[in-house]
Amino acid sequence: MMGHQAEKLEKLVASNANGVHKKSKKTRFIAITSGKGGVGKSTISSNLAYVLAQSGLNVGIFDADIGLANLDVIFNVKVKKNILHVLKGEATVSDILIPITRNLILIPGDSGEEIIKYADAALFKRFMEEAQVLDKLDVMIIDTGAGIGDHIQMFLNAADDVIVVTVPDPAAITDAYATIKTVATLRNNIGLIMNQVKNAKEAEAVFDKINKVALANIGENLNLQLIGKINSDVKISSSIKRRELFCVTHPSSISFADMTKIANNIISKLERNVLVTPNESGLTGLFKRLIEHF
Repeated sequence: MMGHQAEKLEKLVASNANGVHKKSKKTRFIAITSGKGGVGKSTISSNLAYVLAQSGLNVGIFDADIGLANLDVIFNVKVKKNILHVLKGEATVSDILIPITRNLILIPGDSGEEIIKYADAALFKRFMEEAQVLDKLDVMIIDTGAGIGDHIQMFLNAADDVIVVTVPDPAAITDAYATIKTVATLRNNIGLIMNQVKNAKEAEAVFDKINKVALANIGENLNLQLIGKINSDVKISSSIKRRELFCVTHPSSISFADMTKIANNIISKLERNVLVTPNESGLTGLFKRLIEHF
């Protein structure tokens, strides 16, 4: 039943794109995930989105952490309705978008299974038309849940880049490796961010251990890259408690410099993007990919 519905929606997406020949920037979809909770995944997602937006990029951040959605808390905003309400016909896309700062929009999400379940042809067609308001996004950060559940893998499948967040803790490293092993069945290129480290030396040492084990057990085709590190910093935890982004409250901190380096790594990939048709951009593009991989 689910496969049949997804097939119908695939056709709808294709028909919706017919006749549209204008060009727009391709949105780069970046899924940020982790092997276990509590490693700072959402803190990194939100601060990364902010830094990318401050660089002049149009950024959307999609809260796909099902059951534990907390980006509204991190950004200190109230979410009344999410994307599921749009698909049910109870709200428009514009109704649910929450402007955070210049060039940065929060898109409250819901379960992938629920999204497809409620996306009947008429509602989905309207959604696709409304979602074009986000077609100018340069980047969409997808903050997924922790672990390797089916709905999480759906978002990892749809993304251009997958970045795994971990901390230098044995249990977290084990879970991160398990996640990398699963993601490696979908793609060869996987990014890693080391959070809460003492310094660059520790980040590189832990990364080298993970990479060595991964290459030996997963295969030499794996291209695991250290995207960057974030130093352990009391300023970050204090900002979280105050519902503030540490990149806003502590712009002179080492942690902010770390996040800027991570953002610059991502921006360098964006520079290689080419012009594409609008159905590959924004929220419309994300849903097109989700349906293809469902």
